[in-house]
Amino acid sequence: MVTMTTLAPTDEPDGAARIAGLDVLRGLAILGILFMNIPDMGASLWVMFSGDLTHVGWTAADRIAWFLREILATGTARCLLEMLFGAGMVILTDRAAQAAAGRWAVLRAYWWRSLVLFLFGVVHVFVLLWPGDILHTYGLAAMIAVLFRRLKPGWLLGIGLLMALTQLGGGGYGYYQATATRAAADAIEAKQAAGRPISAAERETLAEQEKRRAERAKDRAENDARVVAEDKARAAATGSFATWADAAWDAIIWMESRGFELLFVWEAASTMLIGAALYKWGVLQGRRSRSFYWRLTTIAYAVGLGSRTVGALDQMRMDGAPSIIWSLAEVARIATTLGHVGLVYLLLATAAGSRVLRTFEAAGRTALTLYILQTIACLWILYPPFALGLYGQQGWAAMMLTALAVNLGLLWLANWYVSRFAVAPVEWAWRSLVERRWLAFARRGIKAAPTDVVPA
Repeated sequence: MVTMTTLAPTDEPDGAARIAGLDVLRGLAILGILFMNIPDMGASLWVMFSGDLTHVGWTAADRIAWFLREILATGTARCLLEMLFGAGMVILTDRAAQAAAGRWAVLRAYWWRSLVLFLFGVVHVFVLLWPGDILHTYGLAAMIAVLFRRLKPGWLLGIGLLMALTQLGGGGYGYYQATATRAAADAIEAKQAAGRPISAAERETLAEQEKRRAERAKDRAENDARVVAEDKARAAATGSFATWADAAWDAIIWMESRGFELLFVWEAASTMLIGAALYKWGVLQGRRSRSFYWRLTTIAYAVGLGSRTVGALDQMRMDGAPSIIWSLAEVARIATTLGHVGLVYLLLATAAGSRVLRTFEAAGRTALTLYILQTIACLWILYPPFALGLYGQQGWAAMMLTALAVNLGLLWLANWYVSRFAVAPVEWAWRSLVERRWLAFARRGIKAAPTDVVPA
């Protein structure tokens, strides 16, 4: 049996118990998310809508960095955080149910907690100027997911997967529609080129296809203009705090006005339900057998990494053609994330793996604070129009190395901090507002007790 040490439950200011395995996963996820966010912090946020990977940089090193990021990391840190949020929902509501007078009291308490998190996210967006904030989205999604908390894990998994696979009508349907329409238009154009007459319905199909091409060209032109405007607003030579703030606010308002928030909340709520099911089954906290995690890792990676590799190669063509990843994106994201979970617990079952991974427990305990510090380090020190002013000066490879350096510094800071204090600053503020009283900002003073995380 492999053990990790974690602080005793009474060492938390609000008396909350910790599960070491969940803290390790949360620490990995919160640091991993910077690899996803830093391209939008250090280069144009609008590039993600254009598909122009070369705008950030496309040297050989950049291509390798982007490819590895795409298949291993894209969406998986966010997915893992959503799953862990679902696990936390079960933990918190079960604890509240033991103390509360009834189910409505539990719901009210959890909705208040989620509302406070939502407000933290709003501040993150409009004050710290990060349009990619996840806190406000998770606050909204949690209010929905908690309604299903009492369901059995099979139902939670089924509903979560159904929501994940539908994605509000996108995904597979979008891929099928695009490929079918293109194939039909190509056949009609070949028929026309051969000098054969085409019907009125076929002429209508060609006209519709041409209309779609014109709309896509217009969208690309508008997005290219937004990229140019953002580069000007955020670059050190041409921008200022005012232009940067205006660009950030414009980005979030544009996304909200087009309903992106609904898509983000849908994704988060569905994955929270999956995470709640996995927690009830003991998967996320490492309570299953080693052979189970071997099977989970092997199967999940085969599905996830296989399809994501195909999708990444499709994207690298940058020809706008339909990609199979449109259909498999969410399946691949969830599968790859589960592969990561399985691999973590396999490594925790080894002495060397446990020594390395236990350092991430501190990051999991301070995840909310680290998330805000990532924004401060990147948006307010590295890439604003002032301070270091590095916006637009790094390619994919350089930004991945920068994210690694920032994360290493934050990981050291987290371990230093939890050895001295019981709760991180942002977590303290959140919990204090949730409980409507100022919690004691306790220093560390309780001896660690061993906690099992992986059974033999």
